[in-house]
This record gives sequence, C-alpha cells and structure tokens, in this order.
Amino acid sequence: MRSGDQRVLHTNELKRSIGLFQAITYGVGLILGAGIYVIIGDVAAIAGNAMWISFILAALIAIVTGFSYAELSSIFPKSAAEYVYSKNAFDSNLIGSIAGCMIIFIAIVSAATVAIGFAQYLTAMAFSQFSPILFAVLLMLVLSFINFYGISESIRLNTAFTFIELAGLVLIVIAGIWLGSSGNTDYFEIPGNVDLYEIPSNVVIGILLSSTGLIFFAYYGFENIVNISEETKNPTRVIPMAVLISIIITTVVYVVVAFAVTALVGWEELSQSQAPLALVAERALGKNGDFILSVIALFATSNTCLMMLISGSRIIYGMSKSERKIGYDSLSPSSYTTSIFPRVLARVHGTRKTPWTAIIVTMIIGIIVVISSGGSISKVANISVFGIFIVYALVNLSLIVLRLRKPNLKGDFVSPISTKGNFPVLAVIGLVTSIVILMQFDFEVAISGLIILTMIVIFCLQLNRMHKKKNVSDKNP
Repeated sequence: MRSGDQRVLHTNELKRSIGLFQAITYGVGLILGAGIYVIIGDVAAIAGNAMWISFILAALIAIVTGFSYAELSSIFPKSAAEYVYSKNAFDSNLIGSIAGCMIIFIAIVSAATVAIGFAQYLTAMAFSQFSPILFAVLLMLVLSFINFYGISESIRLNTAFTFIELAGLVLIVIAGIWLGSSGNTDYFEIPGNVDLYEIPSNVVIGILLSSTGLIFFAYYGFENIVNISEETKNPTRVIPMAVLISIIITTVVYVVVAFAVTALVGWEELSQSQAPLALVAERALGKNGDFILSVIALFATSNTCLMMLISGSRIIYGMSKSERKIGYDSLSPSSYTTSIFPRVLARVHGTRKTPWTAIIVTMIIGIIVVISSGGSISKVANISVFGIFIVYALVNLSLIVLRLRKPNLKGDFVSPISTKGNFPVLAVIGLVTSIVILMQFDFEVAISGLIILTMIVIFCLQLNRMHKKKNVSDKNP
C-alpha cells in the first residue's frame, strides 16, 4: 500500500449520526416499503383468509436470519456487511465479493423497480400524457441528491415517510374493524371454500409455503439495516436491536392488516384486484379512499427507493474501502487489506460526509436499469427476491463457519439457542429455510436467478484476478 493511501484510510470516514430510533424507523421503512400495497391480493389467491398464518411464517423465517445478521453486525459493524461477513468466515475475497455484488444487484434493481412503481402511480393519477420512465428517472435523480446531501436528512425524510405509510395501513385496520364483519369471518378458509384443518397436512404445508415465499417480498429489506453501521452511533448495540425490533413491528402490522382486509372485503375480491388495499379503502371511504391510498403509495415507493439507494451506495463504499485486518493493532500498511473495488469509490465528500462517488455510480446504474426495463421489470424483481435468499443462505452459513473456526471472535450480541459446541441452531434453521424457500420459485425465475448468479461469479473471478495483480504491484512499487 502506498503512503498516500494510508492517509485516506484515516480520514475517509462517514458521519455517525444515527441512533436507535432512527435505525428502527429506517428498518421499518425498508420492510414496509411498497410490498404490502401490491402483493396482498396475490397472497389471498393462494392462502385465502388464512394468509395471516403465512405472514407469521414469513416473519419467523426473517427473524431466524435476522438473529444471524444481528450477531454478525455486532462483530463486524461495517458497510458492505454481507461482503465482510462471508470474506471473514471463509477467508476468501472471492466468496465475499460474490455476496457483495449480489446484494448490490438486488439493492439497485429493487430501487429501480419501486421507482417505476412510483411513476406508474403518478402517471395514473395526473400525468398520463407522459411516460412513466421519465418520472422514474427524475425520482432517482432527486433521491440520489438527498442521499448525497446527508444521512441525517435522508433518515429524517425516511422517518416522515414511514409514518405516512403506517398511517395508510392504520386507516385500513380501522376500516376493517369498524365496518368489517370480523365476527363472521372464517380466518382459516382457503380458496375452494374449505378450511385448512379439513385438508391433508402436506397440502396445507404446500399452500402456506407457496404464499410465504411470495409474502417474503414484503419482508425483504431488514438485512439492509446493517449497511448503515458506519453511520450509526454505538453500532454494535444499536444495529442488532434495530434489525430484530423492525421485524417484530412490521409483523404485528402485517398480521393486523391481514385480519382487517379479510373482514372487510374477503379473499375472493382481494385476489381479483390489481390494487387490493386501494379496493379496501374505496370500500370503506368511497372514491376518496382510493385517492388517499394512491397518494400514500407514492410516499411508500419513494421511501423504499431512497432506502435502497442508500443501501446500494454504502455497500459499494464498503467494498471500495481498505479495512484493518482482524487482530491487527498496528497502523502500518501491512495491517490493512486492500479494497476489492477501486478506492475512488470510497471517497467521502469533505462537507457532507457521504460517499459521493459510490452514490453517483449507484444512481447511474439504477437509471440504466429503469431505461432498459421499458417501464416494466416485474420478472427482474422476482429474480432479486430469489437472489436475496441465496444471500440469506450464505449469511447464515457464515455465522455457522465463524462459530466453528473462530470461536473467540465475539460481539456485543449473540444469537440465542446454541449447542454445547457453540453451534448456532437458529442459523442452521435460517440456512435450511432459505434453501426450502428457494425451491418454491417457479422454474423460469429460478433459471433466470441462477444465470444472474453465474454472471456475478464470472465478474467476481475477474475482479479477484485484478485484485491479486494490484496486491503484487502494491508490494513491488
């Protein structure tokens, strides 16, 4: 490492301004997002009034993997979390870079997806003469500027938008309780007008697993909380708590919403609607309800897009920044590992203290995805969910390997339930459930996801060859 690089290592730090409340609202905003506003009708078509069970199952899957993220984040409070976890677990830059590039792909594609969703809502409401792509690109530009301007400002905006999203869901719940017929609703009824307990257990499991895999789109996002570790005060305590509390809060919201919508509308009508929650609001409040939910959906989609842009840029920043090796106290160049991405992407703005080069790259790639999609990337969105379960499997496996190979490496938080040999039981459950859910995707999505994974592996192989050549040149200037 050259002498000029060592100076960057000590000054290129992000501003730590996030506390526990802000981290929790960031997580709740990520998880709530736009998913619940669009998928609940499709879930009703599979699980009927019993979809509340699927929400609980999805929450259990999220929480076991959430415990793995919580423990790992307390050991490695870094941006580019999945890259850092897997690299240290397997002592492999290749495996780490595959995990990191996969999560970058997922974050940017998700940001582009919800930007298009925002644009479609907006054009349907008032600007039908314009292409949705125009507004999607404008949204990416505006939110990228907010991302650059400061993490404090971004989190404050996220907090406000999150409470607006919650207000919309609370409106749905109140309407369901006030106007619905919860006392006469059979909450175990599934399509076919039968109850879960009236059919064979293997059929029940198939129904619930199919709907759980779909529902997880509404839980996806909690893992990105760990990528703001370097902008969080006391991250080894705050981040684990934020991960788990965010999942618990959103689970309660989702289950209550599931009860309310089925009491007011029922699974048949929900399954036939392209805007199921807007249908519920219209049933309760007339046309005004539809308009109100559409406005709230604008806040939901823009909030999710902002959080994904923040996450994507922080992962790129983390993979571009040199890190001190575990167990090294010296400030000499030999005590640092070199970055996998060019160090130019780790530059932090002198005034705003945000990773401005990584933010620009994230924005440009996101805009390219929006334009190339032609305004519709639903298949790519499904592929991104397929990809996140690959990452979940790798993160759970990383905790298992670290517990076995480096038992003395501990943080402030430890995942509960371990065997006498310090074997993390919940991480094993998280690994198994991730694999099971991967098997629930249809063939086309699975093949497409595996193709994307193969392309990322090839890219990372080339990246690591360049990385090794760079290390040699650094040692022999």
